[in-house]
Amino acid sequence: MVGSGPPAVPGTDGPPTGHPGTRRSKIGVLALQGAFREHIRMLTGLGADAGEVRTPGELDGLDGLVIPGGESTTIGLLMEKGGLLTPLREFVEARPVFGTCAGLIMLARSTVDGEQPLLQVMDVTVRRNAFGRQTRSFEAPVDLALIPGVQETFPGIFIRAPWVERTGPDVEVIARCDGRIVGVRQDRVIGVAFHPELGDDTRLHAYFLGLVTAGAVRPPVRR
Repeated sequence: MVGSGPPAVPGTDGPPTGHPGTRRSKIGVLALQGAFREHIRMLTGLGADAGEVRTPGELDGLDGLVIPGGESTTIGLLMEKGGLLTPLREFVEARPVFGTCAGLIMLARSTVDGEQPLLQVMDVTVRRNAFGRQTRSFEAPVDLALIPGVQETFPGIFIRAPWVERTGPDVEVIARCDGRIVGVRQDRVIGVAFHPELGDDTRLHAYFLGLVTAGAVRPPVRR
């Protein structure tokens, strides 16, 4: 499962997902809540075959999955009601997953502010609504580090956003805002606290598709 180098990211080191001669990656976007249509639009624009997922059976045959934002407690309850918690945990064991905002919360092992259903597949603890409620939504530059030794700036859109308070030894920090951890990666799973799907910058979605098409992951950064 562990590769010897970073995955090819569409538009940078490797061919895009829709490059002639390559099979289009089939990506599901969990459509229980949130801006799932915006994720589908961005993924489709990058050459992926993206569609909505609401039932366990719709996970079959997917190369990767996106878990959008929304209200994490409600999303967890809908996962339970739809019988999705166990199938999603099993999916993460085999395929890349990208969670944004509430999607990051759902991927976390725990939160510091209340009990709710979680997938518990990333060794992180998050604080929900850490940056404030809906009325305190904001945009701010994010310090992004997708490639070791390379620092970039990404336009972050934060809506009732969480942040990460604790990371385990196998978790790599890939994004910070005002010193707070707002993006993490553990093997083939990525979570960010903001909403890249609501802007025009496709780098994070392209990076995720790079993980999907690479078929292998690089070792986590030890800190």
